[in-house]
Amino acid sequence: MSAEGPHLAVIGAGPAGLAAALAAAGRGVRVTVVDSAAAVGGQFYRQPSAGLGARRPEALHHQWRTWRRLREGLDQYIAAGRVGHLADHHVWCVERKERTPEGFTVHALLGPEQEKPAVVHADAVLLATGGYEKVLPFPGWTLPGVVTAGGAQAMLKGGLAVPGRTAVVAGTGPLLLPVATGLAAAGVTVAALVESADPKALVRRAGALAGRPDKLAEGAGYARELLRRRVRTLVRHTVVETHGTDRLAAVTVAALDAAGRVRPGTERSIPCDTLAVGHGMLPHTDLAETLGCRITGPNVHVDEEQRTDVPGVWAAGETTGIGGAALALAEGHIAGRSAAARLWGRDPDPREWAAAAKSRAALREFFAALDSVYAPPAHWTEQVTDGTVVCRCEEVTAGAVRAAVGELGAGDVRTVKLLTRAGMGWCQGRVCGPAVAGIAGCPESVARRPFARPVPLGVLAQVTDQAADQAADTEVAPDQ
Repeated sequence: MSAEGPHLAVIGAGPAGLAAALAAAGRGVRVTVVDSAAAVGGQFYRQPSAGLGARRPEALHHQWRTWRRLREGLDQYIAAGRVGHLADHHVWCVERKERTPEGFTVHALLGPEQEKPAVVHADAVLLATGGYEKVLPFPGWTLPGVVTAGGAQAMLKGGLAVPGRTAVVAGTGPLLLPVATGLAAAGVTVAALVESADPKALVRRAGALAGRPDKLAEGAGYARELLRRRVRTLVRHTVVETHGTDRLAAVTVAALDAAGRVRPGTERSIPCDTLAVGHGMLPHTDLAETLGCRITGPNVHVDEEQRTDVPGVWAAGETTGIGGAALALAEGHIAGRSAAARLWGRDPDPREWAAAAKSRAALREFFAALDSVYAPPAHWTEQVTDGTVVCRCEEVTAGAVRAAVGELGAGDVRTVKLLTRAGMGWCQGRVCGPAVAGIAGCPESVARRPFARPVPLGVLAQVTDQAADQAADTEVAPDQ
């Protein structure tokens, strides 16, 4: 890659990261895209490996033409030496170093083993780290055969594989539609789509939703396909529990009343070997937190240029708020243009990205309306029995969490964690955090973690030694 010009590190190669990289590289900035996956695209544009011989990978995606443009543009900049792509690089920390020529050091672990270190030095950083699924427990959710909705989609897109022969897709949120449609198209018998939200609420949000007729048409297309395939849709229903010994054999679902409680007597059992369940998405904010960026609610706070409040750090895509690929593309484009201008020492002209900003505003309004509709049932915790495991890493049950609050006086998630070890395992509370907070009746809080993923002690020792050597090299002798 060319060594000339300012250098931008883009962390994440999904829609936001790719749009940002192309926008910045097109304005003369050197870009290094650092991503944990083996190939670019992120979850939305996840591709099957070449060895699987997929004849029509476009059948697994919509917006295929957009993906082709992104991929071809990236290839051109890589060939020209303007963009470098570091695959299988799992970023665990970003350091801000104000006294060095390049102000940021990106620390990563290489490959599937994640044991060997790598570093990238850059003048600025753009965080496009995406989001992850929100997981809420229920009795039997740890049975083999129960997967997240996004996990089922990833298996299909990336491995051309399906999790089972008969599936129930359940939870809440727009993701359930493409997951159910994709599974059905792949030959899986989708026994039911179980949505806890009330579709009538969409009508009450018609004003905000009307601003994006393309998204409404997309949703209608999924609904038509499910109807054509005779997939039963149960709205205002939820999964109560699962059944099986060695693996999933059936799920019990029930209707919800207007308050979000299960209506007694409405339970029904649906035989299946797969349950794909999801309750929305949460943004990945770990790296932003370690840099000291402001977090508003669950999202990284950004201004109109997608800048965080930490100089030299931009953020785009799901990390600033869940909103899908189109919003991520718009935010990435704006962030890349803004970063390029400021790295060259110029004030950017917002008129250059007016179309993207207009799209961003409409999509943010659209997804804010969807968020108000697709929320988990208000009383979901009432169905979680005391024996239900909540924190899978540490095998902490809902009963232990409730005892920490009711008997030991815990009043916040951190105290619950100290008393029960919930959230102290491998995922560090990323998976179980919302569930623990909900069962404890405590507000969710932003966890300030020093690292975004587990790091071998040997790697930390090397970083410490390098920092000590650099400090020694920059010491200034006292005046004589």
